[in-house]
Amino acid sequence: MNVYDKAYELVRALRECPEYKDMMAARQEVEADSESKRMLDDFRSRQMELQQKMMGGEMPPEDELKKMEQLFEVISLNASIRKLFDAERRLSVIVEDIQRIMAEPLQELFPS
Repeated sequence: MNVYDKAYELVRALRECPEYKDMMAARQEVEADSESKRMLDDFRSRQMELQQKMMGGEMPPEDELKKMEQLFEVISLNASIRKLFDAERRLSVIVEDIQRIMAEPLQELFPS
């Protein structure tokens, strides 16, 4: 058994799963609507800035976090964006499960 072949088989299976297809369709729907795309791009840009601050050890002010929560609520009112967020969440669960399963043999090698 070649592990690389199995990895590519997993890639093909992932691309064929409904969650992946739903996310691709939702992403295309957002991309096709310039206003939705602009709103999402703005949100993701702000989100990235916050994450970079936190990764740098800087905790953003409470009001900045509150604004992001409010912005998330507002853009989630957009049906296309909400559909994309839901699809991202469902695909994320699958990816996390796959990562957990793949980490099992490594945990055997390096027990904590």
